[in-house]
Amino acid sequence: MDPNALLVTSGLSKHFQRPHSPRIDVLRKIDLQIYPGDSIAIVGKSGTGKSTLLHMLGTLEAPTSGNVYFLGQDLFSFPEKRLSLFRNRELGFVFQFHYLMLEFSALENVMMPGLLGNLPRKQARARAEALLDRVGLHDRLSHRPGELSGGEQQRVAIARALMMNPKLLLTDEMTGNLDPITGQQIFELVLQIHDEFKMAIVSVTHDEQMASCYGRVYRLIDGKLMRQSTGLPR
Repeated sequence: MDPNALLVTSGLSKHFQRPHSPRIDVLRKIDLQIYPGDSIAIVGKSGTGKSTLLHMLGTLEAPTSGNVYFLGQDLFSFPEKRLSLFRNRELGFVFQFHYLMLEFSALENVMMPGLLGNLPRKQARARAEALLDRVGLHDRLSHRPGELSGGEQQRVAIARALMMNPKLLLTDEMTGNLDPITGQQIFELVLQIHDEFKMAIVSVTHDEQMASCYGRVYRLIDGKLMRQSTGLPR
C-alpha cells in the first residue's frame, strides 16, 4: 500500500442476494488509490453502482468483501462510534438532495457538524459564517431551507460539508436536482473550493462534460472500475 495515499480500496466488492433470486454483483474487486488533492470523477449508467461505491468510500455502506483504508487504517474494522467520529472529522458529503434540517436556519445547519464534533459554539458559528460567505450566502444566514432556492440550499449543503475542514469531499450527483445554469454554477463553485481547500474530491456524476474537468475519470462497467484517458490535470 502506498504510504502517500489518503484512501485506498482493496478488492472492494458488493453483491445483493434475495431469497430464491440470482445474486446481483454490483461491484467487483475494485482497487482505487486516492491521494491528497486528487480530483476524481466516476461516471456510468444509472444502476451501475456509482452511488454504492461512493457510499462505501464514505463508510455509509459496508462492502460484501474487500477493505477501505484511510491513511493506512482499515475503516470497517472501526466500531460504529469511532466510524461516526471519523466521518464527522475527515469527510464531507454533498448529495443530489441537500438533506438540510428544515426547522433550522442556514447558519444553524452549517454549524451542526461542528457542534456534533465538540467545537465551541462561538468557534463553530464563526466558521459557519465564513463558509456561508464563501459560498455567496452572507445575507442568508437566518433563512430556513424553505426560504431558499434550490441552488442556495445546495450552497448551504456545500458549506456544511466543509465545516470540519475534511480531507476528502464526496459528492453524488450534486447538480442533478438543479436547472442547468444553477448546476453549472454549483459545479464551478465546488471545483474552486477543491483548489482553495486543497482537499481530495471524488464525484459521482452522469454529466460527461463535467467529469472531463476532473484530474482522473473512471467509468463503472459491469461492476468494474475502468480508468478513462480523459480528464484535465488538476
